Amino acid sequence: MCRVRRPEPPRLPPATRPRLLTALLAIAVTTLTGAASCGAEEPPIALASAVRAPVTEEIDAPATVVARAAATLTAPADGMLASLRVRPGQRVKRGQVLAVVDSPSARERLRQARAALDAANRAGGGGGGNLTGSLRGTDRAASEAHAAARAAAAKISDPELRKALLAQVESAQRQYDSAARAADRAVREVQRGVRNLNSAVGALATAQRIQAQQAYDLAKATVDALTLRAPIAGVVQPGGVSTGAGSAGALAGLLDAAGGMPAGIDPGALGAAPAGPPPGVDTAVPVGGRVTAGTPVLTVVDTGELGLLAEVDETDVLLVRAGLTGTVELDAVTGATYRATVRSIDVLPSTSARGGVSYRVRLALGPGLFGEAEPAPTPRPGMNAVLRLRVREAADAVTVPASAVFSADGRDTVWVVRDGRADRAVVTVGVQGQDLVQIVDGVQAGDRIVVRGTDQVRDGQEVG
Repeated sequence: MCRVRRPEPPRLPPATRPRLLTALLAIAVTTLTGAASCGAEEPPIALASAVRAPVTEEIDAPATVVARAAATLTAPADGMLASLRVRPGQRVKRGQVLAVVDSPSARERLRQARAALDAANRAGGGGGGNLTGSLRGTDRAASEAHAAARAAAAKISDPELRKALLAQVESAQRQYDSAARAADRAVREVQRGVRNLNSAVGALATAQRIQAQQAYDLAKATVDALTLRAPIAGVVQPGGVSTGAGSAGALAGLLDAAGGMPAGIDPGALGAAPAGPPPGVDTAVPVGGRVTAGTPVLTVVDTGELGLLAEVDETDVLLVRAGLTGTVELDAVTGATYRATVRSIDVLPSTSARGGVSYRVRLALGPGLFGEAEPAPTPRPGMNAVLRLRVREAADAVTVPASAVFSADGRDTVWVVRDGRADRAVVTVGVQGQDLVQIVDGVQAGDRIVVRGTDQVRDGQEVG
């Protein structure tokens, strides 16, 4: 007589008990096939019963740990690093002075602008009888000053300061254009003999003083920007942000974990840092070192709240919504599991590493654990991870093993065994777990179904 050995049910911890019924189903199938053949090859067809069980559907996505925000401070003009007020790794406050750049060229432009302003204030304006030539010269000087100021502002990394300087340039240009139009009208009226010369000279002098004052203000703003201040609170590191490596945007996509940038931070500026140097090259600028306009000097990284940037495939993204929770495994921390919560899903797609279409999902990253108690280390921005996101759950569902469902004529189907014969049943699939699948319609709990060898069964075939 052949004795069938019944495997012991596994002893599972509480966190894995939802999979217990799956394990019991596997035992039932093993028992059935073992009873049919003792020591021989397993039969090609196996049966099991549909049961009620909890089922969870999860999706996997590659992800990258990201900081809340980062800002790279660059030299606004050519010169040298005169002083460094912080050390690498130091935590700084917003607005704190971090470094000072000495730029003789910027200070010389300020000296010249101050001299021109003094001369304009002393002079009565005009330019003799050539009022038109004087006005055109003033227009050229104003245009050059505005263009230089815009170029200087574009090289300032602090987004708030850059925005303020550009706004100052725009305001200055509007103010000068208004004064220049008034002077031009006065000159034309003098030429037509409808206005006396003194009024035209006065209007031209006003335009010249405005231009000189603006040139001075803009040159002074560039000199003021030589003092580098922290635009955000965070930890300081030398040089800029390397964009030469990393997945999912790595540090180029540093973001607010809540789905938007902090007030005053320009997202475009964070990705504008130049590509990093080859490995082995230190990007730190020493005190006394030469810098050019745009040279990264320091980067401030806000790690107060770490986030996660995941690339979710287009076939899965419609299942993702804000508030869903998942688990995260890091390449750098083997055996640890971190928690993550979805904050937002990007509307526009990005091209995935596999060449398909994916969407960026932004999550808050929680603390991690080894097992159930030992705390895991805090990750660093840029680390690679795999996100396992729980997208759908059913607590008490009619379920069958995933192997039981197959496609026939474009519809989900299972073989149901009634009175010993196979009957093909079209089903509606709900939550799709890794091992179990929810059947919303077409199968009831207790129905016997084919779970292995579905491709070898024919309608009406005897199955025992």
